[in-house]
Amino acid sequence: MKIENPNPMQWRFAERAEQLQSSFIREILKITQQPEIISFAGGLPSPATFPVDEMKIAFDKVLTNSGKVALQYGPTDGYLPLRQWIADSLSANGVKIVPEQVLMTSGSQQALDLLGKVLIDEGSRVLVETPSYLGALQAFSVYRPEFVSVDTDEHGLVPESLDKVAQGARLLYALPNFQNPTGRSLSLERRHQLVETCARLGLPLIEDDPYGALSYKGAPLPKMVAMNPDGVIYMGSFSKVLTPGIRLGYVVAPLPLVRRLELAKQAADLHTSQLTQMVVHEVIKDGFLDRHIPQIRTLYGDQCQCMLDAMDQHFPASVTWTKPEGGMFIWVTLPKHINAMALLDEAIAAKVAFVPGSPFYANEPETNTLRLSFVTVSPERIRTGIEILGKLIAAKI
Repeated sequence: MKIENPNPMQWRFAERAEQLQSSFIREILKITQQPEIISFAGGLPSPATFPVDEMKIAFDKVLTNSGKVALQYGPTDGYLPLRQWIADSLSANGVKIVPEQVLMTSGSQQALDLLGKVLIDEGSRVLVETPSYLGALQAFSVYRPEFVSVDTDEHGLVPESLDKVAQGARLLYALPNFQNPTGRSLSLERRHQLVETCARLGLPLIEDDPYGALSYKGAPLPKMVAMNPDGVIYMGSFSKVLTPGIRLGYVVAPLPLVRRLELAKQAADLHTSQLTQMVVHEVIKDGFLDRHIPQIRTLYGDQCQCMLDAMDQHFPASVTWTKPEGGMFIWVTLPKHINAMALLDEAIAAKVAFVPGSPFYANEPETNTLRLSFVTVSPERIRTGIEILGKLIAAKI
């Protein structure tokens, strides 16, 4: 039946929907799909690291041996053998993490959304680094908090700065390992200081750790969740060490909180794919990551060094940048008068892309900053792209 002369539909969106904003990085990625663009923009892992053959074998084995279980609805908290593996991997220094503390999520982005839903009310004070991960700012923004920027320096978050801003805060969100976007890492001393300060203030600390395994030196620093499992919420992901396409992350939290997160997840999607959880467990259960991750570290370390060398050669002396020892990103600070957003337009016209730094700031953005990612670009294209970018910057000085 066709309705004759219908009235125009009057959509009335919720206030929170009116606040939604597209991810700036996602918008840039639409442009950088063009093969002629040398893209330093995406925070994407290199497809060269994806264990395609191992995943094929695991899918076949799981579907052959346990297909009816794998294709059925699963428990909200996740596949128990995988949760046990995660709990065992995080247990250290006499601290025992149990699988009941582990909630599997559809990527770590869902973990951020669930944490926001459970911990943040409108107007809640939420402490974030300066700058911070854009995806977290976007996820938390839906719940309309008051973002408070925490002091940082060349070594990352400054624990001593918390006392002056922590009053009434619901949480502190931090990425201690090869931070997105800056590539910085917290020292062991600062980790202890941060955990002790948050415990003293009664401030929940979210430790987001998607890059911790990607230390080029092969020796990641201790996780803060093992220093205080009653006060630290740990987030992990298989996106950077296996493949992002499976959308599999997890959050580890004290039992009272993880139960609330589980209830929020029930309302969101019932459960994360049982099939992908079983496949990932099949791949990793016998030590595959111990053999696989060193290959990723070597590849990323070589490409990072290639970019750093090219920047030394082609960037003006007035430009500074971080020198990460792991992860996927380099953070660039231009002279104050150069606006990275305007520079991006010129760079794209010259077939080079990057991410301006402004979207990574919750408050008072520094417009003369930008993020470069090196992991999906060949050394030859890294050198070509950095030379082009260096000339564009030099022309503005």
